[in-house]
Amino acid sequence: MMAHPALSAGRTAVITGAASGIGLAAARRLAAMGLNLCLADRSIAALDQAAAQIGTGRIRTQATDVARLEDLQRLHAVATEAFGEVHLLMNNAGVGFNPGKPWENALGWRELLGINLWGVIHGVQAFVPGMLAHGAPAVVVNTGSKQGITLPPGNSAYNTSKAGVKAYTELLAHELRQAASGRVSAHLLVPGFTYTGMSNRPAKPAGAWTADQVIDVMIEGINRGDFYLFCQDNETPRAVDEKRMAWAAGDLIHNRPALSRWHPDFSEAFAAFLKD
Repeated sequence: MMAHPALSAGRTAVITGAASGIGLAAARRLAAMGLNLCLADRSIAALDQAAAQIGTGRIRTQATDVARLEDLQRLHAVATEAFGEVHLLMNNAGVGFNPGKPWENALGWRELLGINLWGVIHGVQAFVPGMLAHGAPAVVVNTGSKQGITLPPGNSAYNTSKAGVKAYTELLAHELRQAASGRVSAHLLVPGFTYTGMSNRPAKPAGAWTADQVIDVMIEGINRGDFYLFCQDNETPRAVDEKRMAWAAGDLIHNRPALSRWHPDFSEAFAAFLKD
């Protein structure tokens, strides 16, 4: 399989949420592939530790609050001043705290959506105009989640944010096809159960993937030209994921109650659907 030109040695990648987890795994992999890196996160101390772990390659770090458009614009300036054109943007910064039910804690909802959804929008608005202008192949990867597709109850704000990232990235991909004829592409990274700092667990559960496995899917999918960079884990087989997604879409098609997968009147029907 041929590598995507944006992933070639000497190209430049910008990663938000790069100090840990999936972002740090991406930084390590891209550095090993010879890309220049501009790494962003809220803590410069954490970024410096991440850069020390990577240890090789040309790396710049920049403290960034992705909820602030001006921080992303500054990140763009830092990256272009250091390395010139940007060829890969990975909008990966995210938080997973639970601000409460849909009618609770408006400020907490605003904070989470500001990072998880507006952080992606700010990254695109700060970097994509330059990608369209510079003429070289370029890639935008936005980190979503399976929870943004099937919306399991438990953290409504997080699920809302990741559903927004999915819709926004699908629309972005379409608009880029019209504007750049495929030269600049958008991709949705869809991790499943992944062991990162957001997991709040002392050790990796057997059912979880590592962040490096997620990046394997990301790199291979970009090289194939896939839009959906869909990750499995050690807990849920692909066939079960597909059934869950199909059932969720069927709620609208068949006029079932919202999230009927968890509705007591449909528990038997969903169990039968899984077995079918």
